[in-house]
Order: sequence, then structure tokens, then C-alpha cells
Amino acid sequence: MLELTLEVPLPSQKEVSIALRSLSPDHEPRTGATIKSLSASANALSVKWNAVEARSLRVSVGSFLDHLALVMETMDTFGQPDLQ
Repeated sequence: MLELTLEVPLPSQKEVSIALRSLSPDHEPRTGATIKSLSASANALSVKWNAVEARSLRVSVGSFLDHLALVMETMDTFGQPDLQ
């Protein structure tokens, strides 16, 4: 079993919350080969993968990073979120 944990620091709890909500709906297809879990801390988004095969882990991580880049680019384009 392979395991990878990634922690992505973000400037504020609000941005962590936006990223978590944006990325949570993107579940991996249920092949049984890869399990991804997301969580949030004060100023970081944490992602943990467990996979049976290196190939399925690589595909899942690559897809997640593509989606994360899009979320961060969108937050950057529309400016800092209101901290209400």
C-alpha cells in the first residue's frame, strides 16, 4: 500500500474553506485502487492518498493538482475573499 500526504498552505482560513469546498466534490472513480481524503486546518489544506498501484496514485495526484491550480487561479483572479 502506497501513501502520500500533501499539505497546501493558504493565506487565510477563508481560502482554505473555499478550496476544501471546491475540491471535495471531485471524488475519484471507485476502482478500489486509490482513496483520497481532504481535511482543513487553520491555514492549510491537507490531502492524503492511499493507493495500491503507483500509476493510480500518480493519476489521482496529478488530477488533484490540476484542480487545485484552477481553484487557486480563480481565487487570485477574483481577489481576496471577504473575511466576514
